[in-house]
Amino acid sequence: MTDFYDKLETRDPSKRQAEQVQALSNQVAHAQATCPAWADILQAVSASDITSAESFAALPITRKSSLIELQKNSMPFGGLVSSEAAPLAYVFTSPGPINEPGFDVPDHWHFARALYAGGLRKGDLVHNTFSYHFTPAGMMFDNAAKALGCTVIAAGVGNSEMQAQSIAALKPKAYVGTPSFFKIVLEKADELGLDVNSVTHAVVSGEPFFPAQQAFFKARGLQVLQGYATADLGSIAYETSAQEGMVIDEEVYLEIVRPGTGDLVADGEVGEVVVTNFNPHYPLIRFATGDMSAIMAGQSPCGRTNKRIKGWMGRADQAIKVRGMFVRPEQVANLVAKHEQLVKVRLQVTQVDGQDNLQVLCETTVISSEMAAQITHSVRSVLHLRGGVVLQEVGSLPNDGIVIHDQREH
Repeated sequence: MTDFYDKLETRDPSKRQAEQVQALSNQVAHAQATCPAWADILQAVSASDITSAESFAALPITRKSSLIELQKNSMPFGGLVSSEAAPLAYVFTSPGPINEPGFDVPDHWHFARALYAGGLRKGDLVHNTFSYHFTPAGMMFDNAAKALGCTVIAAGVGNSEMQAQSIAALKPKAYVGTPSFFKIVLEKADELGLDVNSVTHAVVSGEPFFPAQQAFFKARGLQVLQGYATADLGSIAYETSAQEGMVIDEEVYLEIVRPGTGDLVADGEVGEVVVTNFNPHYPLIRFATGDMSAIMAGQSPCGRTNKRIKGWMGRADQAIKVRGMFVRPEQVANLVAKHEQLVKVRLQVTQVDGQDNLQVLCETTVISSEMAAQITHSVRSVLHLRGGVVLQEVGSLPNDGIVIHDQREH
């Protein structure tokens, strides 16, 4: 029995890069030909011109919020489902509202790979506590477990006492669900004096996995690994037994961009996660998740050769109101673009005597009073606000992806 789900996970990185660039070109051509919305969004794009990561990065970003408007005009999926898609099996609705399709294909959300890395194997019994109600999480994991040949206890959410009793009676090997609910179920089992030691493995997702929770599970001798996914894209990255970052799923192409832009950041720099899938039924191209992360250096000790991300590091949609005016990351990007000397800008908002105070912290290659004056003028024209401009050496701002830091008390 292999430690890897398939040979894709151990490809030579240069081979993976070349194959993925070709797959990206093919996906763009397919989306343009079979999805009305993508034909419109990508009308200025020639798929044959996509020959490198850099050329692909020139394509426009599509944000999750765009799906709401697209779907209002063309129900239920906004013209993003391929005319050649497999039979539609499910329609899910997430907050927004945003509708997500589920197709009658094995492992549609390609989460089997993450479950395999989490120790699940053919014949295992899996206790699934993700919701089967409206949102796709329950079916996402159900679909993947069955693709591995596992049997699923369709538990769904809530009722910790019944969950604990079910585990004690049926003795599954694995749990899938949120980490916070897993802790609640285990504590309920302890309270009731139930033996739930059959569960030795878990794959958790859907919320941050805090160090205190990790320590709780480790103390009980449990292997609990996390997966990172969205309702639209399915699996994006997953933790392996090495527990050093999250390996990017082979079925997606992941980029990290500066929030508010589509511009790539250097590996190691925190930015917004942008994902393109290779799903022919529901193509999503340069889809901005709104989540923050960073590419890690090197390869995972587990032997998988794909790049890794540091995991979820907050949200990129940092829009706030300052003195009654909305300020968005896109405006900060426009400010940087106006001055070639600017490397990075961070807006810092505090309150002084009950009034909003805006400081514009600028990493710049030129520090002078003239430069400060030019940026001050641009701040007023771009942000429509007055703010103090502070010029700093390149590399002095934190590497956390934050471009608008709201320090006011709420």
